[in-house]
Amino acid sequence: MLEKQDLLDIARTPMPFGKYTGRMLIDLPEEYLLWFAKKEFPAGRLGRLMALTLEIKIEGLEGLVKPLKE
Repeated sequence: MLEKQDLLDIARTPMPFGKYTGRMLIDLPEEYLLWFAKKEFPAGRLGRLMALTLEIKIEGLEGLVKPLKE
């Protein structure tokens, strides 16, 4: 189930490792998230948020999340 806090976290959580360290999850390229989807998302909350970010991007709903970055 989608929670308001999940949307806030996607907008305000920086990627903690890898090629895009420091970028907010919503700003990660869709291709990068698709790569994780094929390999495996990280365990725990980060992985769940990354998977949700991918779903948001696929559905074209980024515009709902980006204003929450502030």
